[in-house]
Amino acid sequence: MVNTTARPDAAEQTPGEKTTVRRTGRTTSRRRGAWAEGHTRTIVSPLELKSRWGRKIYWTLLVFVLLVFTLVFVFPLYWMVTGAMKSGEEIAQMPPTLFPKHPDFGVFADAWKLFDIGTLLKNTLYYAVGAWLFALAVDVCAAYALSKLRPMFGNIILAGMFATLMIPPIVVMIPAYITVTDVPIFGWHLLNSPWAIWFPVAANGFNIFLLKRFFDSIPNELLEAAEIDGVPPWRILVSIILPISRPILGVVSIFTVVAIFKDFVWPLLVLPDSEKMTISVGLSQTAGAVTQNQIMAGLVIASIPMIIVFFFFQRSIMAGLTAGSLKG
Repeated sequence: MVNTTARPDAAEQTPGEKTTVRRTGRTTSRRRGAWAEGHTRTIVSPLELKSRWGRKIYWTLLVFVLLVFTLVFVFPLYWMVTGAMKSGEEIAQMPPTLFPKHPDFGVFADAWKLFDIGTLLKNTLYYAVGAWLFALAVDVCAAYALSKLRPMFGNIILAGMFATLMIPPIVVMIPAYITVTDVPIFGWHLLNSPWAIWFPVAANGFNIFLLKRFFDSIPNELLEAAEIDGVPPWRILVSIILPISRPILGVVSIFTVVAIFKDFVWPLLVLPDSEKMTISVGLSQTAGAVTQNQIMAGLVIASIPMIIVFFFFQRSIMAGLTAGSLKG
């Protein structure tokens, strides 16, 4: 038997039915277009993610990738901490052990005395605080001038600062060392002096770029209103710009302090006196006279200040890196 209720072919449809089909197709296309505009295209469609197997596969892959990357970044730190608690024979054992058989926590106290880490940390902290103050004073003023004061040839100066970012630091190390040994015009000799650390850190093109980008996002109307009230430019910087710029100032501060703690070659050249060495240089100078686990213990102690700084200011780092990227 033939089903008489079947839908007629498109050729046999009446004009009214054809018009209805066209309208329905247009409405569906509009809905799909509206949905596409409100959603970001991804490798996996949202419809597949809503399915039971789609969610399982997605979360399995996500957790796997996160675990792999976490292990890659955390494993060196774990290996350093566990290696410090191993004996010399266990460190040289092949294949190596993932966890010390007999953990020795007294090695950290031995490393503190052998390396005189207290003095090294005090020296490094002193250099870091001075470099932080000088860097903020110079970089903030330079970024404010380039962003809001608009000096003559400001774009050329900014381009010159960006050009310095393309030069490897090792290339300018010899000219910088010659300059520190005999400062032009003044004739100062800055070896074994904290000024040899502070002066090169003071002007940093990358920090100036970050600060300028943030200052550019501050509305000019706010500054113009202060100028109408007769507020001088330096007071605008201190009372208006700096309170708003706390996120980016935090990022620049962290970058400066971390750079001082991890720098090795430059302090090795300009601070040859053993009583004025930084933590990185001091550990390397004594490494030949101690055991390998004591070296690792000293490295663990030297890493603690920067780890603490990161955990306390990680929110400021993320906020400052994205601050000033969007206007409005």
